[in-house]
Parts: sequence; structure tokens; C-alpha cells
Amino acid sequence: MIEFNNVSKVFKGGKVAVDHVNLTINKGEFVCFIGTSGSGKTTTMRMINRMIEQTEGEILINGENIKSKDPVQLRRKIGYVIQNVGLMPHMTIRENIVMVPKLLKWPEEERNRIAEKMIDLVNLPREMLERYPGQLSGGQQQRIGVVRALAADQDIILMDEPFGALDPITRETLQDLVKELQEKMGKTVVFVTHDMDEALNLANRIMIMDNGKVVQYDTPDEILRNPANEFVENLIGEDRLIQAKQDDATVEQIMLGTAITITPEKTLTEAIGLMREKRVDTLLVVDNAAVLKGFIDLETLNRNRKTATSVGDIIETQVFFVRKNSKLRDTVRQILKRGLKYVPVVDENKKLVGIVTRATLVDIVYDVVWGSEGLLEQATESDNVVKEDN
Repeated sequence: MIEFNNVSKVFKGGKVAVDHVNLTINKGEFVCFIGTSGSGKTTTMRMINRMIEQTEGEILINGENIKSKDPVQLRRKIGYVIQNVGLMPHMTIRENIVMVPKLLKWPEEERNRIAEKMIDLVNLPREMLERYPGQLSGGQQQRIGVVRALAADQDIILMDEPFGALDPITRETLQDLVKELQEKMGKTVVFVTHDMDEALNLANRIMIMDNGKVVQYDTPDEILRNPANEFVENLIGEDRLIQAKQDDATVEQIMLGTAITITPEKTLTEAIGLMREKRVDTLLVVDNAAVLKGFIDLETLNRNRKTATSVGDIIETQVFFVRKNSKLRDTVRQILKRGLKYVPVVDENKKLVGIVTRATLVDIVYDVVWGSEGLLEQATESDNVVKEDN
């Protein structure tokens, strides 16, 4: 738990950057700080690891005042990701990932193990561990920056506009990765952003700041439905406010109950046969417990048919998915922006429970968002029939 008790920061010349902030961040929460430039959001975050010292008040981590901690030791227990990644160009990816574990004097064998685990988490080949940052793309470097912050198993991760310089598709992919890793590993994440869509997509709670003060601190849904004042309304934007007032629908209400799947041990011949039978060019790959593992497509099959033997040999693990309790409005935006034909839907354990197709969105979602509830009811009834038939 992180607590701010009446915390202020006044810089030289009397500039008040943070003005009497009171804030509690619970263990395992994903909290976004957002506001206009100069609102105090980055200063507030950087006081958590004493990169900036507060002028007044106290900051507690698990009930202990951070002033009682050596700042260097404190920072080694808190992960930190910045916008330009901050990888050391003269170090290999392996050396970058295990930088903090090495400072903490972890044994070399343990450091190597954690480096391999971390690069596996972001679906990059292990041979990249021996490369240097300059040999990786910007998106790959950003992935390494994320897992480096996780490598020493710190409970708290600070992220200072980490994806601001990336293209929209790479940015959304990394947002999904960070959210998935945070939920899987139970980390407490404090994430600074100026992008409201990013905050709404990632956060359990959002702190909105203006002129160093906390204007509103609440869940995304509550902020959308009950903005504290005109400043918050302007930050959210009229379109988001309209949709929030009209749309309570979730993905589960419109998803189709069927998805064409295959398991990793199946042969490529069986995969091709299933594609032909179902008249599809893509198969979702699940394990025996129906947990989503990735996908394969016809192009990949053709390219690898002479060298690979099983579906597991050619699986593409970087698959975009949505959770069944996700708000429909968020899914609409993401699917249309990415130009996807369909998206797998999973439950809280990443078990595949259905799909949302672009055609479904075109036929139904717009009417739902703009008020035609009858079509949503028809879609739900149709989906129930599909599930009963199966």
C-alpha cells in the first residue's frame, strides 16, 4: 500500500508543483495519474521513489515512512520505466534485464534464469538476450524496458509515460502486455499518462490532477459517469461522456458463443483439414483446459509445412483478446482502430469463451451505443441459442 498524507512539493522560487495531496493506492492496483502538462502528475509519482523529495507531508509504503529508507536501497525495490526506455546501449539485453538483480548480488545462475523468464514473458526469442539495444526495434526495446522493471520482483512499478513515443498499434499492444503482466503478477503499478484513452483502458483507478491538486480520484466508470467538474469533463471529452451515459453493455452480451479452435499437439494436416471443413483461414489455439495460447493462419501453415510438424511449432502467441466483462465501448474502439475481423473473448483465467466479430459490431454495436437496446437483446437471445445448440 502507498499512502500520501498531506504531501506538497515546492521548487525553488516558490513554484508549487504538488499541493497537499492525500492519496491511497492499494496493493495490486493499477493507478493512472493524468492531467495537463505541469499539473504535477510526474512530480507526484517521482516522490514515491524519492527521485524528488517532498517538501511537506509524508509518504508511506506498507505503513513505513520512505524518509526512513536509504533512497538508493528504496529505488532498488521499486521498478521504474520511462518514456525513452533507458536501456544501457553498451550492455546486452541480458545485462540490461538483470541490472538490478546484479546490484542486489543475486547469483549468476539465478540472474540467467530470470533473464530467460522475462524475455519469454514478452514473447521475444531468447537469442535476443545476447544482442544490444540498438539491434532491436523501438517496440522490442520498450518490451525489455517493461520486463526489466519486473526482473527483481519489485512489488511496486512506476511508469512515466512509457509508450508516448510509440506508434498507435505498438502502443496498444504494449498496454495489453503491461495490463496482463500486472494482473498475472499482482504488482502495484503507478502509471503517468496524458492520454485519457490509455488511462481508461489500463487503470483500476484514475487520479486527475490540475495545478498540483487532486481534482478527482476514482474508478474509470465513476469518473465517466460523474465527472467532478468542468475541467474533468473537458479532459474526458464530450464523445466519451455521451457514450458512458448511454452504454452499459459488456462484451459478453454480444459475443458469439462459437470459435474454431485447435490444440498445440495437432498436426498441420489436421489443422488444414479443420480450416477446409470450417471454411476459415485462421484457427485459435487453446490448451486442453481451453486457455487461449495464440493462433495459426493459412499463410503460416503454407510457409512452414515442410519444416514443422505440429500446431505448437508454428503458433503465433501475440494474439489480441478482450475479456468478457470489458465495456463494449472500449472494445469497439480497439477493434475498429486495429481493423481486425474478429477478436477472441476470454474469462478472468484467460479461458476462451467466445469471439466478437467485426460484422457483429457493424450490425449491432453502433445501435447499442446510440440507443437501440432492442438489437442488443436480439443479439443476446441469438447467442443463447448458439450456446444451447452447442
